[in-house]
Amino acid sequence: MDAQVSANNRFSYSQEFLRALVQDALDHARRCGASAAEADASEGFGHSVTVRLDEVETIEYNRDKDIGITVFFGQQRGHASTSDFSPAALRDTVEKAISIARHTASDPFAGLADPALLAGPDLPDLDLYHPWALPVENAIDLARRCESSALAADSRISNSEGATAYTQESQFAYGNSLGFLGGYAGSSHGISCSVIAGTEAEMQRDYWYSTARDPRDLESAESVGRQAGERTARRLKARKLKTCQAPVLFDATLASSLIGHFVGAVSGGALYRKSSFLQDCLGKPVFSSRVHLREEPHRTKGLASAPFDDDGVATTARDVVAGGVVQGYFLGSYSARKLGMTSTGNAGGNHNLVLDPFGGSFEDLLRQMGRGLLVTELLGHGVNGVTGDYSRGAAGFWVEGGVIRYPVQEITIAGNLRDMFRNVVAVGNDTIIRGSKITGSILVEGMTIAGD
Repeated sequence: MDAQVSANNRFSYSQEFLRALVQDALDHARRCGASAAEADASEGFGHSVTVRLDEVETIEYNRDKDIGITVFFGQQRGHASTSDFSPAALRDTVEKAISIARHTASDPFAGLADPALLAGPDLPDLDLYHPWALPVENAIDLARRCESSALAADSRISNSEGATAYTQESQFAYGNSLGFLGGYAGSSHGISCSVIAGTEAEMQRDYWYSTARDPRDLESAESVGRQAGERTARRLKARKLKTCQAPVLFDATLASSLIGHFVGAVSGGALYRKSSFLQDCLGKPVFSSRVHLREEPHRTKGLASAPFDDDGVATTARDVVAGGVVQGYFLGSYSARKLGMTSTGNAGGNHNLVLDPFGGSFEDLLRQMGRGLLVTELLGHGVNGVTGDYSRGAAGFWVEGGVIRYPVQEITIAGNLRDMFRNVVAVGNDTIIRGSKITGSILVEGMTIAGD
């Protein structure tokens, strides 16, 4: 087999070629005197089509490749990268990284991962690669069907911001001078739609989308469009609210943002910089006692699944929060050393965080809330990661007697994330996947809703 032809003829390069490229970079770094080195080579390609009002608005193709090399002279570090895979360019890139390292201050925490933590040669097959033969004509048809379904969902839908269908495939190889060398391919496909309802006197917009590794796992184009249309139309005739204290139910599409704020607060960078409102929270209760958050890096077809992290450290399933108590942080090798701890296999981010439901269905959570706010849209970035103060513009629906009564807009919800986490009283079983977070709706008691 030609090293520069992939096994399935979809990629420009084979996995074996990318690994050989990485090994060549490591070997040249060693010959140049580096005490340690790591490198990763990757390529990706795909296309997307956007249709608006039945007309093709954009067709975008992408194909890219890259190799990055990091070298160490003791604890001096240098990094360089290139998109040129030729032997001469590879050597030049390694030598540039070496030049940078020699002029960089020594960092006592710099270096490769702990060899004992590296993934072994037999990596689990996580079923992450599902190529989609999607000709542009078919993508246009999908987007048109999606938009048409959205426009037909309600007679009050008056305009469209477009529907998009896309497909993306990529592969990479990573290796280091400790002897680790591995890589794999992955795919991501999606359909999305956003439409507008009402007239100039009152206009509302909303959207829906579906993303999956395997195109067979996507919602149908018609379903995505219908939900986009229905979500948009139900926001018409929105009212304002008087300022009050009330429980807030975060719709499942937004609930992942709360988990994201927690992840940010217990990630290595925030912790070693002492810029987290959850400093030194390991082993302490942060959430209500019924909250259980798990990390599942080996979830089949998971959008954030990985057998090893960006340092080559093996990933493992674990409890992050159990009974409301923090069981672990999110650490890569560098941040772990800064904190005097061990890497958790999270260099590059978290992997498939699953929040276990308790409290029943979405309708059960509405009944439990009784009177309060269902939030379906958040605006702005009013979250302070140092203090935990939370204040964001919002829109959604007012609930009375456990039933949605009318849409609301131009409000702000406020609190402190410490209190919000402790006041999580239910997590719905209406679970959806949004990137690396998997959760249902989250009910939080005692928030301030600011309006008129």
